[in-house]
Order: sequence, then C-alpha cells, then structure tokens
Amino acid sequence: MTSLPTQMTAIEIRGAGGPEVLTPVVRPVPRPGPGEILIKVAAAGVNRPDISQREGRYPPPPGASDLPGLEVSGTVIAAGAGASRFKIGDAVCALAHGGGYAEYCAVHESHALPVPKGLSMIEAAALPETFFTVWVNLFEMAGLKAGESVLIHGGSSGIGTTAIMLAKNFGAKVIVTAGSDEKCDACRKLGADTAINYNTTDFVPAVKEATGGKGADVILDMVGGPYVERNYQCAAMDGRVSQIAFMQGSKVDIRFMSARRIRHMGSGLRPRAIAEKGAIATALLERVWPLIEAGKIKPVMDSTFPLADAAKAHARLESSGHIGKVVMTVG
Repeated sequence: MTSLPTQMTAIEIRGAGGPEVLTPVVRPVPRPGPGEILIKVAAAGVNRPDISQREGRYPPPPGASDLPGLEVSGTVIAAGAGASRFKIGDAVCALAHGGGYAEYCAVHESHALPVPKGLSMIEAAALPETFFTVWVNLFEMAGLKAGESVLIHGGSSGIGTTAIMLAKNFGAKVIVTAGSDEKCDACRKLGADTAINYNTTDFVPAVKEATGGKGADVILDMVGGPYVERNYQCAAMDGRVSQIAFMQGSKVDIRFMSARRIRHMGSGLRPRAIAEKGAIATALLERVWPLIEAGKIKPVMDSTFPLADAAKAHARLESSGHIGKVVMTVG
C-alpha cells in the first residue's frame, strides 16, 4: 500500500443543483478494505442516479463515498485483505458503491468483472450499472422468458439499448418506446421488433396491436407517473411490470392492477447487499459475457467527455438527446 499515490483528482458535488455544481477537487486516494480491490480508473459511466444524487434527491447510503459514480473500468493496482479474485494489472469493469468520478476507485472484488475481449476500456465502463440493472429486473425479478413479449420504455437510453439487446438475444419479442423517429430507428437496428414514437403515437393501442391484442408479458419502466396506469392497460393478463425509476413522479393510479392480475415490482441496485450484487455479477459472467465476446451484444455509445467536463456529461444526459451511454474518460 505504501507505493500507492496519496492524492487524486475527483469530481465533488458542491451542494444540490444543476450540472455546474460538479467541481474537480483533490482527494485522498481510497485504500481498499477487506475483500476490495483498488482500480486505477480509465473511464466512468454516467447514469441517471448520478443526476439524482447531484440534485439532492438520492443521498449515498451509509458507508458509501459521497462522490458520484456507480460504474468504472480500469486496471487493478492494489487489493485489500482477503481479495484474491484478480491480479495486479488485470483489466476490469466494476459496479461501484459510489466514488467512480475519480482517478482511483475502491470496489468489492465480487462486483468486478474482466473487461470482455474485444471491448475498449471506454466501452467496458458502459457495462456494469446498466447490465446489472437490466439483468436483475428483466430476467431475475420479472422472469422474462423466450417467446414472451417485453415493452421497454426509453428504448434509446443506456438502460433501454441494453435491455433491447439482452431481451432479443434471449428470445423475447421486443417492443420499445422512444421520443423521436431517429431514436426509434436506432432501436430497430439493435433488434427491436416494434418501435413507437411516444410523441406521435399512443403506445397503449400500439402495444396491443403489436401483440395481437394480448398485451406485453413484461414491461420495463423508468418513467412512472401517468405511465403506470397506461402500462397496466397494455399489459397481458398476469403481466409483470418492473419499475426501476419514477422520472415523472410516484403518484400513480393502480386500479387496473387487480383486474389484469398484474405483478408490479420495483428494485434498487445500490442498496443491495454485497453478496446479492456479487451473485448478479456471476450470472452476467456466465450468461452475458460470452454473448459480448462473441460480438452478439455491444454497448451503444453516445458520447465521451473528460472527467474535468463532468458538468457537460451530465448536461448531455439530461438533454435526452443521447442514444446509448455517456461515458467520461479519466487520465
């Protein structure tokens, strides 16, 4: 540990507010605790929870870094007591409990995965938060199976593009909503069977038409608010709705849930126990990493920004003009 650098550049949230509150600072380099590895960060993904934390609506849980950033890629440079899964010098990507917007980040070794063959460090940084989230919500909780239909809202987002590729590769019929014809075209190119521009078309009858009147077996939603009732209206009997966010609020009408025997579930990734997140990582390594290395799945990249331009990266994500992931490069 004595040979490690003592200071690093990081991005701090200087009070709740807009992108301008993201400020470069000098911080001590974290030391890996028991079971942890220290990563020299090459790139860090930018995600909606980072924006919520910046706005003061998503405080870090106890024990987490106050720095934003939930996914990184880079090189292992140190290991804490009992951490033996990776060697010094290994290229990894990892789900972080926070602290990803920095030159160095400590993560539990079970939350790190080898960078898939054929991907750059920048592409690898786009994997953990989105792939962990989609896998646990679509496949483990909602139980999406081959031959079923899935409605994915926000199809051109990082979550949406990931969900399209995973659902399609595991044999589902994929329906998405997106906010422009350009975004709908991008979703179709990724494998979506039906893409609905929600600014010009009511998605409820469009989903019914796409499923022959049955409705979607599974719905992945991050919008909430008025979408909840409309999701119920276009869900299949005994359908499952997986709620990962409430971008339009959490005041919802659930009257249709009972009539259609809908199971509406929600989950957060960050508060899960270390072992739970480790189990998700294991499932991804076994079931999804081979698809990535075979070239069947590749993260969709929108744009990159240097770490010092974190404010611009957040502004890009908030503009909703992006298709795929926004990533920051470090160093």
